[in-house]
Amino acid sequence: MRAVIQRVSESSVSIEGKVAGKIGNGYMILLGIEHEDSEEDIEWLVQKIHKLRVFSDDEGKMNLSIADVRGSFLVISQFTLHASTRKGNRPSYIKAARPVQAIPLYEKFKSRLREVSGLQVEAGEFGGDMKVSLINDGPVTIIMDTKLKE
Repeated sequence: MRAVIQRVSESSVSIEGKVAGKIGNGYMILLGIEHEDSEEDIEWLVQKIHKLRVFSDDEGKMNLSIADVRGSFLVISQFTLHASTRKGNRPSYIKAARPVQAIPLYEKFKSRLREVSGLQVEAGEFGGDMKVSLINDGPVTIIMDTKLKE
């Protein structure tokens, strides 16, 4: 499971011209699920994201978590995070999980994020043609991969 976490001052996702999810201060998370992922990957990732300290304290140091600032999450499914560009110019997505496996894990990720954090979790539509808008605050962008645990 791979996630790109961006600290935002605001973010939204629209589908067919209608806003499906919108947040203010918080994280916009692009989430890629591969066929080897499991609920263990969800637990590790949710705990890391929830405890991540990248919001500024009173001294301007990135020392606060999303819980400390009472932020929100916007989660967007993003199978292209597992693109392989090793050969040729057309990316291969062979590592990305098929919808039958990925959708339940995506839903579980959002559910666990909500349970663990107690914060608002907005989302796009799995597999939808989405338009994502954000103001990256900082900018701060963190990439996490459950296989690399970094």
